[in-house]
Amino acid sequence: MKKNPMGGLVYSTDGGRMCPQCRQPVAQCRCDAARAAPAGDGVARVSRETKGRGGKSVTVVKGLALDPVALGALGKQLRAACGSGGTVKDGVIEVQGDHCERVMEALQKQGYRAKRAGG
Repeated sequence: MKKNPMGGLVYSTDGGRMCPQCRQPVAQCRCDAARAAPAGDGVARVSRETKGRGGKSVTVVKGLALDPVALGALGKQLRAACGSGGTVKDGVIEVQGDHCERVMEALQKQGYRAKRAGG
């Protein structure tokens, strides 16, 4: 197997997720990869998904142009508003359960434009 000259560290228990470019914790990253503008048009698209989750439904929020820290804070507020768990991955907020209406109300109260996507 070939060794990567930068090392293969992806996650550390001390710092959490590591930046692939500068090998620093993502919170302390100073390279251009972390400063790239997040993709999104400012319209929060709220949908319900069940694929790949064993039939369990998940409310998904996409399209918000926020940095990872702000997106994590917003995800925490939405999970608290719905009274359920969830996560933030790759610029997408996931809230466990079918809470599309509650999530849309919470987003609109905070000043975001929320739009129902999907069926």
